[in-house]
Amino acid sequence: METHLADFMRGTTAGGEAEEILRKCVHCGFCTATCPTYQLLGDELDGPRGRIYLIKQVLEGTTPTAKTRLHLDRCLTCRACETTCPSGVQYGRLLDIGREIVATKLPRSGVDGLMRGALKALLPRPALFGPAMKLGQAFRPLLPAAIKAKVPAPQISGPWPAATHSRRMLALAGCVQPAMLPGINAATARVLDRLGISLVEAAKAGCCGAVRFHLDDAEGAKDDARRNIDAWWPYVENGCEAIVMTASGCGVHVKDYGHLLHDDARYAGKAGRIAALTRDVSEVMAAESERLAALLGVSPRLTLCVAFHAPCTLQHGQRIRGVVEGLLKAAGFDLAPVADSHLCCGSAGTYSVLQAALSARLRENKLAALGAGQPSVIASANIGCITHLQETSDLPVRHWIELIDERLQRNIDS
Repeated sequence: METHLADFMRGTTAGGEAEEILRKCVHCGFCTATCPTYQLLGDELDGPRGRIYLIKQVLEGTTPTAKTRLHLDRCLTCRACETTCPSGVQYGRLLDIGREIVATKLPRSGVDGLMRGALKALLPRPALFGPAMKLGQAFRPLLPAAIKAKVPAPQISGPWPAATHSRRMLALAGCVQPAMLPGINAATARVLDRLGISLVEAAKAGCCGAVRFHLDDAEGAKDDARRNIDAWWPYVENGCEAIVMTASGCGVHVKDYGHLLHDDARYAGKAGRIAALTRDVSEVMAAESERLAALLGVSPRLTLCVAFHAPCTLQHGQRIRGVVEGLLKAAGFDLAPVADSHLCCGSAGTYSVLQAALSARLRENKLAALGAGQPSVIASANIGCITHLQETSDLPVRHWIELIDERLQRNIDS
């Protein structure tokens, strides 16, 4: 795709990156076939190819309008188009550049601006979000149905094993997960403990930065990254093997720290090192498959049928496909077939709040696909997907590592 960058972009790092990405696009349209919003709306501008044209216009000097921003806002950033693209177009990076320019040239106002400001102020701050969630859970029976659906019942996390092993890994607690589903990291700690690995959380680490980054606050996201790097670095220097992510949305963002802070002379090297050490929990488990098999033994298969929803941040962002399914099968679970498993569930971070109608339609389609095989439980790998699906699901929705934890405990008890 031929480009003629405007003066404000020519010679900049972002401009050079955007131009390189644009030149890879050959207008083939394969991306539209796997774009969730294009499938729903049938509008070229609500598909990757159309959005690429809109971003190209902005980069070449066209003043963005509210319509430009609307079509970019409707993108889930699911990156299914990247998986499909035969030319290797890094659409996600191009979208980040385009959105940042549009946010600068067309500042948000009104309800949209207030909503995004409130989300940026609340979600990334566990000290604020935690008490707010506890208050909501205390009054959950009295809440209106729409709000009640977004407030999960209180969860008992269970014990966290003491750090007694020579092998150590870090876990990111994150921003909303400790308050909403604290059992996920605790279950991960128990599973890894049985594999001879101690899992610890760094007290000063917090939100990965993805929330702020996708709400037009790139500088705030960089500050989040720097804080986490500072919190993790002493552990890295002391031989920590990996930084384990139990939320795939956080994982894809932390794995991008090297790119996020590439122009920060003080943090660029450390950011690259942190990104290289970051592993989704499924990657850690797959590397320990022999030990896991020994723990599981040759017990009979379970009667529990699981439908696994692969988050976009796992299968398209991190390019991890089939690994969780293999681990669940090895643990004795039957897997239900899921049609169109590449499609997004509609959660996409704050998308379910900011684009509620589209998000709800995507969730309805996803739950229909997940339930078609008559599973007993739905499993996923990201807290956003889990809580979003659970809002209207008749089946329990859980993190897959919790199922592995219970399977191992069952072996011990028997």
